[in-house]
Amino acid sequence: MIALPLLGAAILLLGGRRTDRWGHLLGVAMSLAAFVVAVVSFVEILGLPESERRRGIELYQFIPGIADMGLLIDPLSISFALLITGVGSLIHIYSVGYMSHDPDRRRFFAYLNLFVAAMLLLVLADNYVALFIGWEGVGLASYLLIGFWQFKPTAAAAAKKAFIVNRVGDFGLLIAIFTVWTTFGSVAFGDLTKGAVTGAIDSGATSQGTITAIGLLLLLGACGKSAQLPLQSWLLDAMEGPTPVSALIHAATMVTAGVYLVVRSGAFFEAAPTAQLVVTIVGVATLLAGAIIGCAKDDIKKGLAGSTMSQIGYMMLGAGLGPVGYAFAIAHLITHGFFKANMFLGAGSVMHAMNDEVDMRRYGGLFSMMKVTAVTFIIGYLAIIGFPLLSGYFTKDGIIETAMEHNQILGWLAVVGAGITGFYMSRMIFMTFFGKKRWADDAHPHESPSVMTVPLVILSIGSIFLGAFLILDNRFMKFLVPAVGAPEKMPTFHFVSPAGLATLALVAAGAAFAWFRYGAAEVPQVAPRGSFLTTFARRDLYGDALNETLFMRPGQWLARIAVFVDNRGIDGLVNGLAATIGGTSGRLRRIQTGYVRSYALSILFGAAVVVGALLYVGNM
Repeated sequence: MIALPLLGAAILLLGGRRTDRWGHLLGVAMSLAAFVVAVVSFVEILGLPESERRRGIELYQFIPGIADMGLLIDPLSISFALLITGVGSLIHIYSVGYMSHDPDRRRFFAYLNLFVAAMLLLVLADNYVALFIGWEGVGLASYLLIGFWQFKPTAAAAAKKAFIVNRVGDFGLLIAIFTVWTTFGSVAFGDLTKGAVTGAIDSGATSQGTITAIGLLLLLGACGKSAQLPLQSWLLDAMEGPTPVSALIHAATMVTAGVYLVVRSGAFFEAAPTAQLVVTIVGVATLLAGAIIGCAKDDIKKGLAGSTMSQIGYMMLGAGLGPVGYAFAIAHLITHGFFKANMFLGAGSVMHAMNDEVDMRRYGGLFSMMKVTAVTFIIGYLAIIGFPLLSGYFTKDGIIETAMEHNQILGWLAVVGAGITGFYMSRMIFMTFFGKKRWADDAHPHESPSVMTVPLVILSIGSIFLGAFLILDNRFMKFLVPAVGAPEKMPTFHFVSPAGLATLALVAAGAAFAWFRYGAAEVPQVAPRGSFLTTFARRDLYGDALNETLFMRPGQWLARIAVFVDNRGIDGLVNGLAATIGGTSGRLRRIQTGYVRSYALSILFGAAVVVGALLYVGNM
C-alpha cells in the first residue's frame, strides 16, 4: 500500500517533463493499486478470528534499541487505509479533469501520490517514531499542495502558514514521544496498552501527572494537524490550493490524523481523565467555533473549511469519550470523508463552470444548469446536517447521544452546534443552487465532464448508506474491538430520543432561518456590513489577530531587542576591543622613527632607569 504511491511519486518527480503525457494516468493507477491492496488486506482480516485481527509486520531495524520500522494491521488502521486509498483514488480521478489545463499537472499528481504514501505510513505504523515520519510526510505534502500555485502570493503565504502552525503541534507530539520513551522504554503501540499504562501508575513506575502530560502533549499534536483550537488558524487559508487538495487533505484524510492519534493513544487518555476531559472540551469548543465561522463565509470553499473544522470537533468530542465514543468518532470520520469530499469536489465543479469564481453571492440558480453536481452536493448537505437515515444522522447523532450520557453540558453544546450546522449549510445550498441568477456577464455555467461527475455520484452513494451500515447492530463498534478495546456495554442506537429530537428540531429551525434569509429573500451581490458578530465570524473569530498579539508582535520585539544587544552589546564589545588595540598600536608605531640617535637616546634612558632601580634595591 505504501510502496505503490511512493513509487508513483518518485517516477513522476524524477522523470520530469518526459512523464507529462501520461503522468496523471500513472498517479491514478498507483492510488487505485494501493486501494486494491487495502481491500485484499481488509478481506483477509475479516477472515480471521477476532483475537487474531491485530497483526504486526516487522520490516527492518530503524533506530537500534529504540524503534524498529514495522507496520500494524488491525481494524483501526485498515479502516483508515480503505478511506485514504478509496476516497483518495476518486479524488485522483476527479483531478484528471479538474487539472486538465494545468501545465504542471504531472507534478500535482506526484504530490498527491506522495501524500497518499505518507498518510498510509502514518496510519499503518506500529510505533510513534514511524508514525511521526508519516506525520511529517503529510505535512510536507500539504505544504507542496497548498502552495502548488506559488505564483499566487496568497497560496505561497497559506502554505507557509500551514507549515509553521503545524510545527507547534509537532513540537508537542515530539515531546510526548520523548516522554513515552523515557517513561516506558518503548514507543511501540503493542507495548503501550491500557494494562501497561495503568500498571505503571499502580506500581509507582510513573505518576498520574506524567500520563496526563503525555495525553495533553499528544492532544497538542492532534490540534495542529486536525485544525482544532487553538491551532486552527491555518485551515481556512489552506483553501488557496487547488480544490482537489481541499477535498483530499483538508476533508477526508490529513485533518483527521489528529483524531486517529487520540484514538490510537487511547490507553494514555483512559488512564488520565483530566486529559480526556480536555479532549472533549477542545472538541466542543472547536465544533462551535467552526460552525460560527461557516455562517459568515461567502467563499464556498472557506465555508466548507469552517464546516470541516466543526465536524472534526465532533470527532474529537467522540474520541474523548472512551471506547464507545471511539467507534462513533471513527465512523463519523469515515462518513464525513465521503460527504465532505463530495461537497468539496462539488464546489470545484461549480468553480470549474463559473470561471473559478468562489463567491456564493455571484452564484444563484445553478441547479437547472448543473443537475448532477447540484443533486450530489445536496445529498452531501443532507448527510452533514443529520437528515434522518442518511450517514450523518447515524454517526453524528451517535456522538451527541454518547456525549449526553457522559456530560449533559457537552452534549447540549453539541446539539447547538448541529443547529448552527443546519443554518450555514442550508445558506450555502440556497445561495449556490437556488434563487435568482447573480452570475457575471462572462460566466457560462455548464455541467462538468463525466471524469469529474462520476466520483461525485460514487461519493454521494456512500453519503447515503454508509452511516447505517456502520452503526446499526453496532457493526463497526464490534469490528474495532481488537484495536481499541470493548466498551463496558454495547450501546443501542435510538431512532427517537430526546437528544435526537432536539437536534432535528434545531437543524430544521436553522434550515428554515436560512431559507428566510437567503432563499425567499434577495441575496445582495455585495456582502452587507453586518453586526459585530458577523464581523467576528468573517475574521475567523480574530484567531489571526490573537496570534499576532500573543506571539508575532512579542516575537518581533524580542528579535529587535536581540539585534540591538547583538549590535551594541556583543558586537560593540568585540569591535571596541579591536578598535582599542588598533588605536594603541597606531600610536605605539610612531615610536619607530628610523633614526639611530632616537634609538640611542631610548637605550640611554632605559639603561639609566635600570641602574637607578638596581641602586634603589641595593640600598634597601
